[in-house]
Amino acid sequence: MTNPSTLYRGGVLHCPADPRATALLVADGRIAWLGADRDAPAADRVVELDGALVTPAFVDAHVHATDTGLALSGLDLSGVRSAAGLLEAVAAFAAGLPSDAVVLGHGWDESNWPVPQLPDAAALDRAAGGRRVYLSQASIHSALVSAALLAACPEAERAAGYDASGWLRRDAHHVVRAAAFASVTRPQRVAAQRTALAHAASLGIAAVHECGGPEISDEEDFTGLLAVSGDGVPEVYGYWGELLGAARARELGAVGAGGDLFADGALGSRTAHVSSAYLDGDAGSCGHGYVSADEVRDHLLDCAAHGMQGGFHAIGDAAISTVLQGFAAAAEKLGTDRVRAARHRVEHAEIMNKRLIAGFVEYGIVASMQPAFDRLWGGAGRMYESRLGLDRSLESNPMGAMHAVGVALAFGSDSPVTPLDPWGSVRAAAAHHNPVQRMSARAAFAAHTRGGWRAVHLDNEGVLALGAPATFAVWSTPAGVERGLPVLQADDPELRGPQDPTPLPVCRRTVLRGEVIYEEGSA
Repeated sequence: MTNPSTLYRGGVLHCPADPRATALLVADGRIAWLGADRDAPAADRVVELDGALVTPAFVDAHVHATDTGLALSGLDLSGVRSAAGLLEAVAAFAAGLPSDAVVLGHGWDESNWPVPQLPDAAALDRAAGGRRVYLSQASIHSALVSAALLAACPEAERAAGYDASGWLRRDAHHVVRAAAFASVTRPQRVAAQRTALAHAASLGIAAVHECGGPEISDEEDFTGLLAVSGDGVPEVYGYWGELLGAARARELGAVGAGGDLFADGALGSRTAHVSSAYLDGDAGSCGHGYVSADEVRDHLLDCAAHGMQGGFHAIGDAAISTVLQGFAAAAEKLGTDRVRAARHRVEHAEIMNKRLIAGFVEYGIVASMQPAFDRLWGGAGRMYESRLGLDRSLESNPMGAMHAVGVALAFGSDSPVTPLDPWGSVRAAAAHHNPVQRMSARAAFAAHTRGGWRAVHLDNEGVLALGAPATFAVWSTPAGVERGLPVLQADDPELRGPQDPTPLPVCRRTVLRGEVIYEEGSA
């Protein structure tokens, strides 16, 4: 028995193949008809669009669902602007918790503070009333922890990245992170995942790429998330980031052995591996590379042996150079065409140059990028300039240059590093701090929709076309519509840029393969 058909009519459709279309028919999860209202066939149900815009739904190509859900329901520190403010937030949040609870918080970013001085472990102890405290920095590659949590993790003191002040990086951070999140019960994790996915659906996102791995989440967390994929929420495509772990990734249900398989750390924590030393922090430090070119090669060979897509988290130019050396070595064994066909990925790819971009083109690497990184940390007076200097900061996140030479792009948020905000990301790519690195809103939208599907080898998804999956979103567009897309930038060129005041679209409905997974005003 077929499912009831639904006619959506009276809208504006982002449908380049038929720009005059105002209606579409959904039947059995697919688009069965497109055209003008007056020519619409009969349907079991009719939805009046009242002039709303219909576009392909978004794909967020890099998320951490459990962390996102915990951040949405937990202690959000993204608005904190001082050490005192952070301690006040911790004290207020901890007061409502049992005495044996772990205070979990996320999002502080000292680069935005007038005085970037952090509280120490003892101060966190006092603020939390002796409770254990774990507060991840915006990058999730370092954290502030309390003395109580340090005492509960004596092995952290022997690990790289340990600091008695309580600001931990590298291996020490992984140790305390695992201990802190062990306090989260399985039902709490499931609830957090559902919260994150429901929030994504409310923003017109119909699919996400979860980047898991032994240093990010445990296997039960990962498989539990995959189990709810598409169950009234967006679909989840999982990447398991474990070196030489292609077989295990397949067993866990992942689509790829990559994602957050760390070739380096993050700029916010000064652990991204860069070729020229950071201008702040430890003198002469260039961050840290976590893999060798030989390990990259062997991982890609392992992926080929198991028919899996692979990839790495690589932010700094030195880390990306190492990854590309590994690609070159793998291509010597497999042939370049076979490497290209796999569509391996690099997550973030923030510090690039022409040579590295050429490597992405040569090996067909998908660049999974986050436009909000430039919006939040690029440009004069922001974190990238503090770490790298203005010239290097303006060369970061070169989405426009990569798109111009044919690098496949898939956009996402890295949530909770930055919020789920697809239209904000489209605008950020079109309004890069460096005008040379800007791309059109149309190209950015494609990277955040069809690009995400292509990154998981689903080439026929992400379009409104006859016979395509009925996966789309319905939008209110307060700034209007132009050529099938919402107006995202101000008419006045002086107002355009990362802080453009133009109101963004609001999602009214999200449909995944014909099923409504979000409707404005519903419980």
